[in-house]
Amino acid sequence: MNYKNITVAGSGVLGYQIAFQAAFHNFNVTVYDINDEMLAKAKAKFPKMCAAFKRDLNASDADLAVAFDNLKYSSNLAEAVKDADLLIEAVPENPAIKIDFYTKLAKVAVEKTVFATNSSTLLPSQFAEVTGRPSQFLALHFANDIWRNNTAEIMGHSGTNPAIFNDVVAFAKAIGMLALPLQKEQPGYILNSLLVPFLGAATDLLVKEVAEPQTIDKTWMKATGAPIGPFAILDIVGINTVYNINKMASEKSKNPLKIKTTEFLKENFIDTNKLGVSTGEGFYTYPNPAYKEDDFLS
Repeated sequence: MNYKNITVAGSGVLGYQIAFQAAFHNFNVTVYDINDEMLAKAKAKFPKMCAAFKRDLNASDADLAVAFDNLKYSSNLAEAVKDADLLIEAVPENPAIKIDFYTKLAKVAVEKTVFATNSSTLLPSQFAEVTGRPSQFLALHFANDIWRNNTAEIMGHSGTNPAIFNDVVAFAKAIGMLALPLQKEQPGYILNSLLVPFLGAATDLLVKEVAEPQTIDKTWMKATGAPIGPFAILDIVGINTVYNINKMASEKSKNPLKIKTTEFLKENFIDTNKLGVSTGEGFYTYPNPAYKEDDFLS
């Protein structure tokens, strides 16, 4: 694995975390997004990352200074990928957006660049041909709070070059991840194959008016000893991501409950910009959500 120059496309919930994690581990990282306003928002998040790295990883100021030195930013796609050994795509979880991105990327990326999607539910084979380099394309999926929940699921498609697959496994280890190679394509990989049905069960209970979010979270936390419940997780993941997943599922299945859930999320969260932690409000308000209060489970 000879990767040194990494481009992260998309600076949202996971994109900026991936960028900082790679920069912290001494890779040269270019953060790409569609405009300078989006990049400015990403830059504003990095000081919070520093606090988390100090708290959870005992990172020093010198370590963090190195990470910042390794970061640069661009809203010009051709410029952002001109030297990239690996591009990690973290654009919204929407097939049309991803296809549009890869169509543009294929026209400007240099021959050596490996493409990896951070998609949480979509399969590499859905986009392999449009990348223009299917043998150099696969999935590299991270969990939120990646410096602490440091899992990286690596999943190829039938045409992925095995040597490329192994290189990406090695890269994941090099940036401090627990590398988790999958042997075949699986929608949702391992983590979301377990997590999405769990979160779906929680939203079903809410939309069916069985119980309120805090009651559902309290139930899960108290009964299992988990530190947070499903609606706290939804806020962390980002309600826009959950909405997109539900929307695709409802369009495919025509399931009345999925349709109702999609409409509920759109009306109450998407249209009001209550997207979770990233916007300061979702099912809870931040930075001091109720589930962190000492008496939440009293």
